[in-house]
Amino acid sequence: MSEAGARDPGLQPERTRLAWRRTTLSGTVAAVLAGKTALHEGPSAAGVTVCAMCCALWLCFLTVAHHRIRALATPPDEPPPPLAPHLATAAALCTLTLAACGAALLL
Repeated sequence: MSEAGARDPGLQPERTRLAWRRTTLSGTVAAVLAGKTALHEGPSAAGVTVCAMCCALWLCFLTVAHHRIRALATPPDEPPPPLAPHLATAAALCTLTLAACGAALLL
């Protein structure tokens, strides 16, 4: 590759990888707090169900994030592949549903 056509990614892939890690950590905190809220006054069927749903959603998001973090670990001279639409949709749905489950526990 010529010098003029060489890709200079800068720190963009690293920033994106760190953003995925921060988002995963935020989802972890939300799932743990949802579990704590659900089981605070003793386990109920609804509380345990919502807690299990939060854990499943967190695992789904963790899988998508791990896939994306690995995809961003490309050699510096190659651009990282774009996020597949089905993975972007899964990440968005997991995030929104996890937020809805957390809100349901507070009501």
